[in-house]
Amino acid sequence: MLDRVLNPATNAPIFGRSDNSPAGWAVSKTPVAYPDAVAAMEARAAAIAEGRAGELVWLLEHPPLYSAGVSAKPGDLLEADRFPVFESGRGGQYTYHGPGQRVAYVMLDLTQRRRDVRAFVAALEAWVIGALERFNVVGEVRPGRVGVWVERRTPGAPPREDKIAAVGVKLRRWVSFHGISLNVEPDLSHFSGIVPCGVTEHGVTSLVDLGLPVTMEEADAALRTSFGQVFGAVADAAPPI
Repeated sequence: MLDRVLNPATNAPIFGRSDNSPAGWAVSKTPVAYPDAVAAMEARAAAIAEGRAGELVWLLEHPPLYSAGVSAKPGDLLEADRFPVFESGRGGQYTYHGPGQRVAYVMLDLTQRRRDVRAFVAALEAWVIGALERFNVVGEVRPGRVGVWVERRTPGAPPREDKIAAVGVKLRRWVSFHGISLNVEPDLSHFSGIVPCGVTEHGVTSLVDLGLPVTMEEADAALRTSFGQVFGAVADAAPPI
C-alpha cells in the first residue's frame, strides 16, 4: 500500500510538505467533547489557511457518540436515543466514536503538499495500514469502500471482512480537517446502533478483538511512525484545547 504514496525515485513521502517542515503532533490525555473538537478544528484549519498557524495532527478520544457525514442516510441510524448524534461536515456516512478508539484529526495544508483529494484519502488509508503492520495485522482497502479492512478466516467458514478503521475528511481552502478513527479497544457493541458507514454485509473489529492487547500509547507510536513514512516529519505540539 505504501508504494502508492511514496516517490519511487526517492522513497520520499509524496504527501510531505514542499518545504519539509514538520506537522505538529498533539495528544489529548482526557476525552474531548465532539462539539468542542469540531470548533477547535474549524478554528485551526482557518488559521492554517491564513498562515497564522502550523499544521496539526490531533489524537484524542471522544465520549460515546454517533456522527453523521454528508452522505448519511436517516435509515442507517438504528438507535437514535442510544448516544448523542451529531451532524458532521466530513465525508462519509454514520460512524461511532467512543473510548478505546483512537481518533486522529488531521489538519494539513494540501497547497503545501499535493492538491489531490483521492490521493489524499488513499494516503490516509496507507497511513493506517502502515501502523497496523507494526502489529502484524494486514489492513486492506476495497474498491467502493473507504476505510481499512481486515480479512478474518475461521476453519470451516467462509472468510469475512471487518472494518478496523474509518476515514472521513473535509477540505476548506485546501486545508483538511476531520481524519481517521482506529479501533484499538472500543466496545464494539456500540456500533450496533448504526449501520457503520452504510455497509451492512461486513462487521467491525479492533486490535483487541483480533487478540492483540495493544495499548493506546502503543497505537499512537505506530501511527506516528507510519505518518512519517507517508506524510513526513512531525514535532510534539500542544492540543488546540
